[in-house]
Amino acid sequence: MSGDGPAVPFHQFVLKVHSRCNLACTYCYIYRSPDASWRERPARVSDDTVRRTAHCIAEHTAAHRLSRIRIELHGGEPLLRGPEPVIAYAEAVRRAVSTASAASTAAPATEVTATVQTNGTLLTRPALDRLAAARIRVGLSLDGGTPALNARRTDHAGRPSWPAASRAARLLVEEYPASYAGVLCTVDAATDPEEVYGSLAALGPPAVDFLLPHAHWGGARPGRFRPRPTPYGDWLAHAFDLWWQSPDGVRPRVRLFTEIVALLLGAESAAESVGLSPLAAVVVDTDGSIEQVDSLKTAYAGAPGTGLDVTRNSFDEALRHPGIAARHLGARALADECLACPVLRVCGGGNYAHRYATDSGFRHPSVYCADLERLIRHAAGRVAEQLPSVLARTQSTHVL
Repeated sequence: MSGDGPAVPFHQFVLKVHSRCNLACTYCYIYRSPDASWRERPARVSDDTVRRTAHCIAEHTAAHRLSRIRIELHGGEPLLRGPEPVIAYAEAVRRAVSTASAASTAAPATEVTATVQTNGTLLTRPALDRLAAARIRVGLSLDGGTPALNARRTDHAGRPSWPAASRAARLLVEEYPASYAGVLCTVDAATDPEEVYGSLAALGPPAVDFLLPHAHWGGARPGRFRPRPTPYGDWLAHAFDLWWQSPDGVRPRVRLFTEIVALLLGAESAAESVGLSPLAAVVVDTDGSIEQVDSLKTAYAGAPGTGLDVTRNSFDEALRHPGIAARHLGARALADECLACPVLRVCGGGNYAHRYATDSGFRHPSVYCADLERLIRHAAGRVAEQLPSVLARTQSTHVL
């Protein structure tokens, strides 16, 4: 949907297990952003907060009769105290959701998919055994598949994380493939996309998600958006071609690319980075605070805050928070420049945090506006080359 109807219930719950990290990545948007609220939060989530969060999730899923939800166990580094706190959190949510579903004749049984997102440095065979037994999938955060590409990912003493992270990647693909969720990779436009994509694909992940580094307009007054130099669009267009031309058997699913192709063919979006579908994710921090997505931390101190928490409030109340409600407005929340743009339906204005300007808020095109248009038009051309008949049936609503 495009945000013209009632608020869409949350389907994705990002649960902070630990608020500290054993790495000091140079581009980290949690610890190097204007929002330093992590310093005031408990280092790890308490048992009481886990119980309250599980109860609130169960209440929400039963009230909205959701057949499936996702919980994403995050940090910081969520495995700083080993796999047990992660497993306990997932089990608490599953128990609460199952109990709520059983108690309601109207609510269906709800499937809970759990994933832990980790830098991989603490993933050992025993830890993976425990996570696999608990049906918790594992996502890795990497900048590529070589030591050099991961040079920005070091610990607090400047030591490289790659040796431990690469061991984790090999363990996952060789011994725990059913547990492997994939890789998140923040794009560095100074790198070679062929080296990044090729080295990541060689690690054998089932999926890769390329993320634009979090940035916004800052104090600059947004001006003309297109045409402009497009370093990230060029990088992603090259990576798209590498992915598009790869044989099916060795091609990981690249979420950004599959979302753009799906949008070009008329589907709804399921990602925050593109499309107009309402945001369906919410964050619970280690102190039980209910927050908007972490990317907003890059805008200004307190930007993700709602003033709500799981001890006093429900997720339905969070849906009514103005910041979250704004993410359900679809095109009505976008700048005039976006509304006049031919790639609007696919781009969707880009990531919400990337639209921010210090003196005028979020009603601007993405700071990556030109890059997104470059990628979308490139992808549309590639799709048109292979699927002319499909595009002919949908060309009235899609970018060609």
